[in-house]
Amino acid sequence: MTCQAVLVMAYGTPRDLSEVEAYYTDIRRGRPPTPELLEELTSRYRAIGGSSPLLEITAAQAEGVENRLEGVRSYVGQKHASPFVADAVRQMQSDGVERAVGLVLAPHYSAMSVGDYEQRARAAAGKCGWQGTLTMIPSWHLEPGYITFLCEVLEEARAELPADAREESLVLFTAHSLPQRILESGDPYPHQLRETADAVAAQAGLSSWDIAWQSAGRTAEPWIGPDILEVLPRLRDEGVPGVIICPCGFVADHLEVLFDVDIEARQLAERLGLPFARTRSPNADLSFLDALAAVVARALSQ
Repeated sequence: MTCQAVLVMAYGTPRDLSEVEAYYTDIRRGRPPTPELLEELTSRYRAIGGSSPLLEITAAQAEGVENRLEGVRSYVGQKHASPFVADAVRQMQSDGVERAVGLVLAPHYSAMSVGDYEQRARAAAGKCGWQGTLTMIPSWHLEPGYITFLCEVLEEARAELPADAREESLVLFTAHSLPQRILESGDPYPHQLRETADAVAAQAGLSSWDIAWQSAGRTAEPWIGPDILEVLPRLRDEGVPGVIICPCGFVADHLEVLFDVDIEARQLAERLGLPFARTRSPNADLSFLDALAAVVARALSQ
């Protein structure tokens, strides 16, 4: 019997191009995408090689946390692709888990992200009859180990810029945009992104930094901005000698990083003549896994 566990939750990804339509349909709550929308998303996956490594990275992150916590088993559940959150909860029930900590692989809290994962997990528990206790980690955007990791990869990225652009380059901290309606309820998501940026800036001694948003959904309603693709031309016009993108709202290489930043934003920067670098993703970095394990251990001790 497994008494304690960590339920590691991530957004999910299609395993290959044949799964893109089902994945997109799930995101759209059962409404199939138009042929145009489907082709747009499929073309983005083609551009990064036909698939995203997100599931493999998520599994490695979960295993890394498990290996650092004695007597704790990890379970992976995704929002929009198999294995789903409900699959993981059913497995916990089958394995006799008595207590679990819910860890969403996104540092910042929003009711539309972390809050939604929690609702899905608790609904699944009710449906399958799991009687264990689930303690959710609401956010970990100021976890010291994560802030230190971001400072270290910032210095690595800075070294990629031309020598004359390094010292005065601007660091742009980004996260996935969400619909603007979250602001009406006082959702802490934008504020927490700013707190992460301020903490890294203070520890790294940055002189120039800001936040921006990326990967907004294809819907008619307004999304939080400014978008990174709007910010880059402004930075060029302001005479910024170079930019370092730190997508600190993401913890793995996947479509929003490999295409939206590495291809789309980088190509725009090149057209603008703006030197560009991107911090590497945490993925299964050992120090990052140490930070995640510390977050989970603290929750388990409460």
